[in-house]
Amino acid sequence: MNNLHKAIFLDRDGVINKERVDYVKKVEELIILDVADPIKKFRDAGFLLIVISNQSAINRGLTTHENVNQIHSAIQEYLKTKGTQIDAFYYCPHRPDENCDCRKPKPGLLNKATNDLGIDLKSSWMIGDRDSDMAAARLAGCKAIKITRNSGLDEVVQSILNSKNS
Repeated sequence: MNNLHKAIFLDRDGVINKERVDYVKKVEELIILDVADPIKKFRDAGFLLIVISNQSAINRGLTTHENVNQIHSAIQEYLKTKGTQIDAFYYCPHRPDENCDCRKPKPGLLNKATNDLGIDLKSSWMIGDRDSDMAAARLAGCKAIKITRNSGLDEVVQSILNSKNS
């Protein structure tokens, strides 16, 4: 048996927090969805929880790395009050036209997290609300589940935990 970890990769906007058309640019705009219980269930099942997020608002000049890190700290603080946490946050600051390797649908951030944290991609999942999340998972070699505006993390926990490879 290997010593690699299984992971749940989570998109941020639309999965962990309410998405805004004008981007979540500062903590005051952050509305965290009901995610603490599903995150706790995944952690209890032995998964690492890793946020993988495109944050082009940074290179669009609409927010800063500092603001994004404050948003991530606020998410983490909220989760800690509920007895759980995220293991790592990875984000891409680039605009689509910059053609970087870290912006989803490219798998760069998933690959970086895999290398940094020792993750077994074959037993890991990406949960997102966009086709770009699904494409990044496919390219990285992990499984993926797309949630919709009407479903959330709660709806996918059981299907992942009940799957044969989790």
